[in-house]
Amino acid sequence: MKRLLLSVRFPAVFCGIVVMATLTAPPGVPEAAAQVQVTAGAQSGDKGNQALAFLPNELWIHVGESVTWTFATDEVHTVTFLRTVPAPQIRPPIAAGCPGTTPDGSPETSASCINSGALASGATYTVQFPTAGNFKLVCLVHLAMTGVVHVLNLSETLPHDQSFYDHQAKRDSDELLADGRRLEGRGIETAERTSENEVAAGISEIVATTGGGVHIETVMRFLRDKTVVHVGDTVEWTNLGPLVPHTVTFGIEPADPMPPSAGVTVDSDGTRHAVIGSPTDNVNSGFLVAAPQERVGFPQSPQAVTRFRVTFTSPGTYNYICALHDDLGMTGKVIVLP
Repeated sequence: MKRLLLSVRFPAVFCGIVVMATLTAPPGVPEAAAQVQVTAGAQSGDKGNQALAFLPNELWIHVGESVTWTFATDEVHTVTFLRTVPAPQIRPPIAAGCPGTTPDGSPETSASCINSGALASGATYTVQFPTAGNFKLVCLVHLAMTGVVHVLNLSETLPHDQSFYDHQAKRDSDELLADGRRLEGRGIETAERTSENEVAAGISEIVATTGGGVHIETVMRFLRDKTVVHVGDTVEWTNLGPLVPHTVTFGIEPADPMPPSAGVTVDSDGTRHAVIGSPTDNVNSGFLVAAPQERVGFPQSPQAVTRFRVTFTSPGTYNYICALHDDLGMTGKVIVLP
């Protein structure tokens, strides 16, 4: 997710090792507690395939120990623990946070909200766990990127050590990125099978895990990023995956890419539609993303907007980007012939 998100520009990348805050351990908890080192996210060499996952996303530690997450990708993530007592906290938008962020090394309890803020490119963030319990972990940038930290009493035996987590993270990362390459091929095949004027605006897939968490593999690319049409033709972009939004943006990138730009209409099937007459026109599709999963006890979700059509009325080369992921290389062009 680009650092410019919903009109909020996040701070520059926090490079190197983050200095840990010094906290006083509660009575009975050893002060120089051991740490578990894990990862948030993984990516391919060209940044096009992104594993939106905590790797691994289920951990066991002892009371008083801490976990350090390294943000291994150019795509931003957060490490966030929302309050669960006295009542479950409503999930905030990324810009709001807990509100805001909490210091590196903060202690997590069921009554606290801990939030790293959006980090990337090697930044680290540490959370201490002074009490026993099960603590759900979420990323505020990616809706279904979750995990859990099981904090055991000192008398209980830990089922795994750091070497196990290192191995599991490497295995999960390799599998998710391999799945991303498979998805990329499927997205290209889908576009080619439907029409020469069809473009897949990214594709993603959700994988459930035993800890109640979720992994998402996603391709941050326009699959068929060069399209050749004639004046009067219409090109259609479709987001083929759940939960990960993309945009189709021509010209100047808007400060808030979530809503469509002025002049974008809606066809009878719910697809947004724009008419572009010059390569210098500024047109933004708004977020294209599938609706979240239906849940018992909640209202039915409205039909989502996953498609965007553009009719081109003049020849030229029309460059476009995903306003959220162009920094990862998600760009394309439409060449319009007379």
